[in-house]
Amino acid sequence: MTYIIGEIGQNHNGSVDLAKLLTEVAARPVHEELFGIDLKPMDAVKLTKRDLKEELSASQMAAPYNSPHSFGKTYGEHRAFLELNDEQHHEVYQHAKALGLDFVETLCAIGCLSIFKYFTPDKLKVASRDLTNLPLLTALAETKVPIILSTGMAGKKELNEALEIISKYHSHISILHCVSQYPTHPHNTNLLTITYLQKNYPQYTIGYSDHTIGIAAPVAAVAMGAKIIEKHITLDRKMKGTDQAGSLGIDGINRMVRDIRVMEMSLGKEELFIDDAVKNAKVKLERSIATLRKMSVGETITEKDIHLLSPGDGYKWNEKDMLIGKKLRCDLPANEIIYKKDIQ
Repeated sequence: MTYIIGEIGQNHNGSVDLAKLLTEVAARPVHEELFGIDLKPMDAVKLTKRDLKEELSASQMAAPYNSPHSFGKTYGEHRAFLELNDEQHHEVYQHAKALGLDFVETLCAIGCLSIFKYFTPDKLKVASRDLTNLPLLTALAETKVPIILSTGMAGKKELNEALEIISKYHSHISILHCVSQYPTHPHNTNLLTITYLQKNYPQYTIGYSDHTIGIAAPVAAVAMGAKIIEKHITLDRKMKGTDQAGSLGIDGINRMVRDIRVMEMSLGKEELFIDDAVKNAKVKLERSIATLRKMSVGETITEKDIHLLSPGDGYKWNEKDMLIGKKLRCDLPANEIIYKKDIQ
């Protein structure tokens, strides 16, 4: 079953209460109405933690930030406003676990491992920008917590170097195809990278971190065999914040999870067969050999006397030799199925 991560990221806007509300949305039950099927909700939520001492240069931190999405006069003030402290991350972690969800953390600096004083995440996520941050990869790998790598800014060289570092400590590694364009243009989505990763890195779990608008790409990724789906979530796409508009709102979350879970059920097995569910339709709609004209008892059936009509519970055309040359044991009107009981 696909492991679905609702990425809260910074969409909590600096509020632990908003983060907890988003966790509750991710845990909501999902229902398919037509067939009345209760479906599994998301599996996990994810927060991002930065250490601002290891984030940006001093000049960038001090640069004015005049965006309508700004939470501070400088970019440093903006970033500081959006950070939850260790205790708040722990509070959201506890809330997620109480709701039956896993908790995933993207840790953007070695200093962020201070959260381990409070709790151990179920999984650690490495943002694609940090695949070349080899000291961070080493520190994360040393925890032995399963790691998810995102390839959004990485080529084969960067990915292989990251894998080499982490695999010195453990092999609990997943790789997510990702494109670090927000939102990702359809021309750049390139879902076939998923199959490339499956073929070239078969020892790892392969998934997809989605930044496209809508839910078509993650559902398609599941059809291609992605085992993990990560998608940004929000309470309201019109909220202040750079990631809000490109995230899934409450209805979108429900629809994506529903469609992924239905897709999982729909994949079935790699075989051609007649399912029990279509047997009634097969009888109703397939065609059987029928009289083309009114025929009388004792008449011999010829190929000129027959054609095909529904339902499909009589002789098929490939069985016509079982009828041609046989005599009728009763009168039959035109356009009636010829059954075994009708022939001598």
